[in-house]
Amino acid sequence: MFDNAKKTIRAITDIGISLLALAIVASLLVGSSNMSFMGDVVSNITALVTQLGNAGLSGLIALAVVLWLFQSKA
Repeated sequence: MFDNAKKTIRAITDIGISLLALAIVASLLVGSSNMSFMGDVVSNITALVTQLGNAGLSGLIALAVVLWLFQSKA
């Protein structure tokens, strides 16, 4: 039962990451002003990185945990 749930969550996460990559590429190709249906993905990611950078050590730890979670799924 838990294996099925983990596989489903992993599949949904993979789809989300693929859609995020698509949104970034499309935003860079056509510009964020033409992407009203997807929002301003690039500036949202930039704001997130800025917030993590301003958080100091706790931001670095949060980033490390997120990266570890994505790496450990393999």
